Amino acid sequence: MADATERTDRVERQTSWLSWLPPTRWLADYSAAWLPSDIIAGITLAAYAIPVSLAYAGLAGLPPQVGIYGYLLGGVGYALFGSSRQLAIGPTSAISLMIAGTVGAMAAGDTLRYAQIASLAAFTVAVLSLFAWLLRLSALVKLISDSILVGFKAGAGLTIAMTQLPSLFGVAGGGHNFFERVYLFAGQLGQTQPLVLVVGLVALVLLVAGERLLPGRPVALGVVVLAIAAATLFGLPALGVPVTGKIPSGLPNLAAPALRIRDVEGILPLAGGCLLLAYIEGVSAARTLAAKHGYAIDARQELLGIGAANLAAAIGQGYPVAGGLSQSAVNDKAGARSALALIFASATLALCLLFLTGLLENLPKAVLAAVVLTAVYGLLDFPAMLRMWQVSRLDFLAAAIALLAVLWLGILHGILLAAMASILLLLARASQPHVAFLGRIPGTEQYSDMERHPDNEPVPGVIVFRPEASLIYTNADAVMEAVLTRVQSTSGPIRLVVCDLSASPFIDLAGSRMLRDLEAELSGRGIALRIVGAHGRVRDLLRADGLEDKVGGIDRTATVEKVLLVSLRQTG
Repeated sequence: MADATERTDRVERQTSWLSWLPPTRWLADYSAAWLPSDIIAGITLAAYAIPVSLAYAGLAGLPPQVGIYGYLLGGVGYALFGSSRQLAIGPTSAISLMIAGTVGAMAAGDTLRYAQIASLAAFTVAVLSLFAWLLRLSALVKLISDSILVGFKAGAGLTIAMTQLPSLFGVAGGGHNFFERVYLFAGQLGQTQPLVLVVGLVALVLLVAGERLLPGRPVALGVVVLAIAAATLFGLPALGVPVTGKIPSGLPNLAAPALRIRDVEGILPLAGGCLLLAYIEGVSAARTLAAKHGYAIDARQELLGIGAANLAAAIGQGYPVAGGLSQSAVNDKAGARSALALIFASATLALCLLFLTGLLENLPKAVLAAVVLTAVYGLLDFPAMLRMWQVSRLDFLAAAIALLAVLWLGILHGILLAAMASILLLLARASQPHVAFLGRIPGTEQYSDMERHPDNEPVPGVIVFRPEASLIYTNADAVMEAVLTRVQSTSGPIRLVVCDLSASPFIDLAGSRMLRDLEAELSGRGIALRIVGAHGRVRDLLRADGLEDKVGGIDRTATVEKVLLVSLRQTG
């Protein structure tokens, strides 16, 4: 009997450990009919990933093959621990630019150290992901509003575009932020290389037309193949068109990061920014695809998925990776039914690294710039910002802060400032709740906001107010000030103030203290305070804080009308 119990406990422990590996769940329901779809999706994703990863690696200031390493290894890591079946993992434009804008100063011109720091950043993202998973911090990302993200993405898109326009025009470029880049680029327009610009514009037109006419197909790969063929046939490198050059063949060498976290000052803020970007973008894309296919993702499990992907990338000397909507859309449209598509994509990329890198030597850099420009176009959602201006100026302000922060400070400091702005705006909203002063709806015993319904009937000698938010430390003083201002501005004697807490689902000690102070202030003026509509937990806290006796009881059945009738009988 004891042996059976021990075996049962051991099985339960193993099941608990295996629950952290999502493939143990979906593989049990995997249908053999899905396999061809996953294979095709994997090959299609790899075809999309090759030109994009080369472009993003260049954007990050790293050798082109490093971008492919990110797709190859990151996909395997995520497939083991991620909860989405269609999310595709690899380098992204925003993270690549963050690496380029931050690691350069850390490396102080040392190319080897630059690559080592970028790899260490991926490893640190994995460590932070594990800590965030252990501490259940996935909910904190919800504090960053959609408005902030719209502004951040627009700023990132404009910043990335300005890093690629010099390559498109064949000029040097330069600058540390968007505005400086614009200034330097404008001054270099006279040095434009016509042939480079023609190559870039032709590639740009083909990419845009291909995406509209052939959605979901690896258009970028086709454009890259054409560009390589044209460059080789017409000898474009000899005519001064910059190309990628030799790309080392072979698979990445797997090894631990050469640097330790404490060896690099500033690595934690960089990794934190990368994790924030990776998690927000990845979870948003994963939820979109999960809703489309009728299954749920585990937001906390996604931290493990991102961590595993970045750990794998770091071991392969890559840089931070994330799930992106564009590559995931390619994976989904190609028919991916499970995370096995990522494994097949990684296998395809491994074959390309072993046998096909020589074909990429004559790829013009202007074509890669065109690939990046078309990829970041979707980040610029200015119609959404216009809608914010028309509907909610506060949301527009949040988006504008994020946009300007990224343009002025760069991706890393921009996302950190945007996150702080999101939290501060949330607190600002919570600190100024609407306090509705109620009047009786004519012909009924119901009460509603007199500001919205001027035909409501005020009750002589009585003020009824309803805070339309939880009463907490950030807004308690504002609510009390609004009520006392109303008392002072009301003509005629006031005998009763009724606080309707039906719109306050939560109250903390500061909120309870405010009600005590309000009762004391009103009592000194000969005015009684009564409380109605309090929710169960709110009643519990108010009673525990000794407020019940001061306000004539806190009854769950009390209503404004009942309190007024009791008051009328007492004064009558």
